[in-house]
Amino acid sequence: MKRLLLGDEAIALGAIHAGLSGVYAYPGTPSTEITEFIQADPLARQRGLHSRWCTNEKTAMEAALGMSFMGKRALVCMKHVGLNVCADPFVNSSMTGVVGGVVVLVADDPSMHSSQDEQDSRYYGKFALVPTFEPSCQQEAYDMMAAAFDYSEAQCLPVLMRVTTRMAHSRAVVECADEPRPQNELSYDAQAANWVLLPANARRRNDIVCKQQAQLEADAAASPYNKFCPVSGKAPLGVIASGIAYNYVQEALGTMAGVKMPLLKISQYPLPKALVRQLIDTCDKVMVVEEGQPFIEEQVRGVGESRNVLGRLTGELPRTGELTPDCVAAALQAQVGNEATAICQSAAVDTSIVAARPPQLCQGCGHRDVYTALNEVLKEYDNPRVFGDIGCYTLGFLPPYRAIHACVDMGASITMAKGAADAGQWPAVAIIGDSTFTHSGMTGLLDAVNENADITVIISDNLTTAMTGGQDSAGTNKFEAICRGLGVAPEHLHVVVPLPKNMPEITRIMREEINYHGVSVIIPRRECIQTFKRHAKEKKTQNS
Repeated sequence: MKRLLLGDEAIALGAIHAGLSGVYAYPGTPSTEITEFIQADPLARQRGLHSRWCTNEKTAMEAALGMSFMGKRALVCMKHVGLNVCADPFVNSSMTGVVGGVVVLVADDPSMHSSQDEQDSRYYGKFALVPTFEPSCQQEAYDMMAAAFDYSEAQCLPVLMRVTTRMAHSRAVVECADEPRPQNELSYDAQAANWVLLPANARRRNDIVCKQQAQLEADAAASPYNKFCPVSGKAPLGVIASGIAYNYVQEALGTMAGVKMPLLKISQYPLPKALVRQLIDTCDKVMVVEEGQPFIEEQVRGVGESRNVLGRLTGELPRTGELTPDCVAAALQAQVGNEATAICQSAAVDTSIVAARPPQLCQGCGHRDVYTALNEVLKEYDNPRVFGDIGCYTLGFLPPYRAIHACVDMGASITMAKGAADAGQWPAVAIIGDSTFTHSGMTGLLDAVNENADITVIISDNLTTAMTGGQDSAGTNKFEAICRGLGVAPEHLHVVVPLPKNMPEITRIMREEINYHGVSVIIPRRECIQTFKRHAKEKKTQNS
């Protein structure tokens, strides 16, 4: 059976067909569509696969380990910065090992289309001593899920699978299995001596995992996903390519008539040094073409002579941002010089003909009224500071609001406001969204309550995880109870409706709570305009 699928959808379907029992995830572009596909898939529903969103990536990883402990296969999905949040259980998962297969799918975002950094998740795989898979096309993304789950169970280790934005969000025809694999049965084979990480157990497991590394590398060298294509004789240049960048190399070579280069495709790690040495022996120089940071390039420089290794570190390819077929073709062409008859020419984009269109909050968004009220009130104070967070409301930094002064990572607004207040800053205001608050803001509020920090916290509640498309928010209808449970005084906990007609009430409450020298929480609550429209349309359809 053939299907036209996004890379994310190919991953999701591959996992379902590989006998998945549960997906655990927190929404984050470019990984969100994986879980959404599983939630909507008829076979996943028929099989009763777990597919509800988690509060954050750490809880997702831990729940997946619990499912693995019982012998079932689990998929964990996140974007690259989410791997930072779940680093504690992820790194420790190589020490516990797994029973049912666990695949940790991480979608990196080169060029930072919707992210704070360009972090390359392959370093986490190397750091945690776990095998890493990196598909170069949608068909491989589908096929690799079954291979990754099988390998996870064979090695009793989790497998990290890394994709990038272009792989996640591009489409291709995928040949799918006719007969999906059944789910694993419940198993009681897990050994407590592996899963209870007391130092004595962890030291024993650490020795085992370290000894596995040679086998993991040998398996990578023999993997059908790693492919060495030699040429006859000695070549001036050889290429190592990984992930979607392999496609760019293939496209570039197709435009360079008469040029033959030995090519090594890498899609399974640890880096197969034996294959790298084979390539090095057949050429004078090696160019490493990879999306993200120079992960392979740095290791290849340790295998061969570093002066003969080219790529991002040496300037032949751009150090930051996404690669493109054009920049890869230009880099290869520059090395082979007049030997190539180049058909491809760089297609420079004339940006002068495209009007700039900066992102902005939707018309009718409740965050607009929150920032309007906040700016009105803060005009009355000298040097106010507003600490923002990750979400749609981060756009409050841009015109016309210019309302926030800092935004670092999920949940940081409250703790940064507290730190500023500790330094003597007043007023110090934190603004955080509903989903981000439950993701990683609650612990910061507890710190603030425990020290009665002089801060005002605004939880801008639009009843959904709006930035990633309107997924369920973990704390909906629970925020007042959560804040009271964390110790916020009821008289300094307010819920308002952010509408222009309520502006006098909202500004009054903001002013009063800023002037209160302790922890106060204001919850402006109004449904995201996009989900409101969607729900209204669904209701109209149901009634017609």
